[in-house]
Amino acid sequence: MPTKYLIHLAELSIAILFASAIFFSWRADRRDRAQLASELATTKQLLTAADARQHDRDTQLAQTLATLAVKKRTIVTPAQIIRELPTQIPLPSPIALQTAPPLPNSPTPQTNAVIPAEDLKPLYDFTIDCKACQAKLTTAQNDLTDERQKTTALTRERDDALRIARGGSVFRRITRAAKWFLIGAAAGAVAAKAAH
Repeated sequence: MPTKYLIHLAELSIAILFASAIFFSWRADRRDRAQLASELATTKQLLTAADARQHDRDTQLAQTLATLAVKKRTIVTPAQIIRELPTQIPLPSPIALQTAPPLPNSPTPQTNAVIPAEDLKPLYDFTIDCKACQAKLTTAQNDLTDERQKTTALTRERDDALRIARGGSVFRRITRAAKWFLIGAAAGAVAAKAAH
């Protein structure tokens, strides 16, 4: 008799151990899924805010470029350019227009801009700064392309993590459920055989 009780006690212990392992595994899985869902929600909020900021910057840039394009189209005569240039480039002395006397083979007088010597250095510095800005712009555009590729990869990775957190594909979930069903059926069969 005592061995029969020991066998039943061992069966009960194995069943309790098996059930507790399943319970703690299920609880840990639920906790991990909740944590992943929380992290994904936070990330989604950050991405939404970043997209909104980027959209605002793009809109502001489009407006600025449109304003500059209008100025470029409307200010075309030398007098207009001379008048507006100091608002765009700070120069120590104003540039002056000078009309040259007509040449014998050209009946219309030529208008020339006279650039004071002290304006040469600021104009040169401006062109160098412009080239530096172009180099920075090219680098920033290339960085932006790389960041967009990273974002696409991270989005794909996030979607895969969500799919895995849900238990994988439908086929994988069915396979896993069938495995646990077979394990439970085998354990029940062993318990039933041991009871008889």
